[in-house]
Amino acid sequence: MKQKPDLSFWKLWNLSFGFFGVQIAYALQSANISRIFRTLGADPHSLSFFWILPPLMGILVQPIVGTLSDRTWTRFGRRIPYLFIGALTAVAVMCLLPNAGSLGLSISMVMIFGLLMLMLLDTSINMAMQPFKMMVGDMVNEEQKGKAYSIQSFLCNAGSVVGFLFPFIFAWIGLKNVAPEGVVPDTVIWSFYIGAAILILCVIYTTLKVKEWTPEEYAEYNPVSNEKEDSGNWFVLLKNAPSAFWRIGLVQFFSWAAFLYMWTYVVDAVSITVWDTADSASEAYQVAGNWTGVLYAIQAMSSVAWAALIPRFKSIKLAYAVSMALGGLGFALIPFCPGQYLQIVPFLFIGCAWAAQLACPFTLVTNALQGYGHMGAYLGLFNGTICVPQIVAALLGGSILTLVGSNQAYMMIVSGILLFAGACAVFNIKTKK
Repeated sequence: MKQKPDLSFWKLWNLSFGFFGVQIAYALQSANISRIFRTLGADPHSLSFFWILPPLMGILVQPIVGTLSDRTWTRFGRRIPYLFIGALTAVAVMCLLPNAGSLGLSISMVMIFGLLMLMLLDTSINMAMQPFKMMVGDMVNEEQKGKAYSIQSFLCNAGSVVGFLFPFIFAWIGLKNVAPEGVVPDTVIWSFYIGAAILILCVIYTTLKVKEWTPEEYAEYNPVSNEKEDSGNWFVLLKNAPSAFWRIGLVQFFSWAAFLYMWTYVVDAVSITVWDTADSASEAYQVAGNWTGVLYAIQAMSSVAWAALIPRFKSIKLAYAVSMALGGLGFALIPFCPGQYLQIVPFLFIGCAWAAQLACPFTLVTNALQGYGHMGAYLGLFNGTICVPQIVAALLGGSILTLVGSNQAYMMIVSGILLFAGACAVFNIKTKK
């Protein structure tokens, strides 16, 4: 088997550039979904339940995409066809979801429609996102994987900055930031429209610039003999997975549960802490929603800076653990920062954890999986370490919110505790020498 060749910076860049557009869509979802459902009339104690179906669909869809793409060889590529289908679906849903309150439906039907759209949006975004990670696993050697995933992290966070700032910018240029009760403001609706347009343009760029290897070329650089001899049964793959697969998954459990609670409750947390209101029909709440987008953008910019520092750590495990601990500190500070601008400090720390969460797990797991074959299927199954924590956290969210006095700001302390636990779990990961 040949050693995979070193790729130039621009080849690594083009391999991941579509991540920029995908992450704009992901940022719009994570920053605005709870705001949208609260505006449509959802109760805070049931808010986390709206986040169950997206990861549930992800845990079903991602292994299927990984397994099918392992066996797909077309003139358009191996992974890219799935990327394109996912992106097209995401674009359609992004144009429908923010208009849920303007369709003349009853409140119950609005919630059902919105939930269906959220499920499709998260599924399609994940379907568009996963091929980028698989292409790195396919085409990038172990020495450059850290650099490749850091580029993905940079593009991810750059896309996040754009997506997070859209509602704030559109309010600044004069679009309406308030709407009739039960209707999503124009600032959010147009953010989704523009994000959808950028997403499809970025995916087209990747499709034109990236040429995946042919089956013959792939076989020269990857140990694939066993892939043709066995069926790639998921249970067999999980049984034979290296121990690092599961130990990284434990860290993922804590970290993704923490971020699920941020996406679910942080708009209300900031609104309560800074503007002293949780009334989703108030102008102050919508202002808080826009400012939370700015805070998310600051988190993303912090992630970009931190991602550049991660390769400088003595080991990727140390970088991972330190990043999780800083993120935990950031979450715990949110309820204790009553000033609008003071809230910037916690999100700078949270950005460190987000940068590591995007880069470190996939670097560690793809290195651990070298020689196991079925890279796409394994990465699809590894997506379960992203989805399962979110499902568990979503199921428990309402109960935990009640335990902390029904104050959404205190859910940020819960997120902080989870990230500290994740930082401790990092040291249990065994890496190849």
